[in-house]
Amino acid sequence: MALHKVASAKDLPLGSARAVEVAGRSIAMFNVDGVIYALDNDCTHDGGPLSEGVVTEGCVVCPWHAAEFDLSSGRALTPPAVEDVRSYKVVVSGDEISVEID
Repeated sequence: MALHKVASAKDLPLGSARAVEVAGRSIAMFNVDGVIYALDNDCTHDGGPLSEGVVTEGCVVCPWHAAEFDLSSGRALTPPAVEDVRSYKVVVSGDEISVEID
């Protein structure tokens, strides 16, 4: 596993989301109540950008077709998605936010 710096804390303020490109992947980053989550950015149903989705009650809702994914695990919670998205371990060290990618 390799740790990749993806952002600074100022780049991902409380309540925000953004997509980052790292190791050939698009990863959606979310700051929910000070907890940082990282998931593959592409919805498994039709490739919608999860970083542009609405975050509610521990999940993100895809902006294209409203599939919901658990922020902590990437588990698909509602149709039309039936396949989970990959989640990544996030490491915060001082002002640096990194994700672990194998």
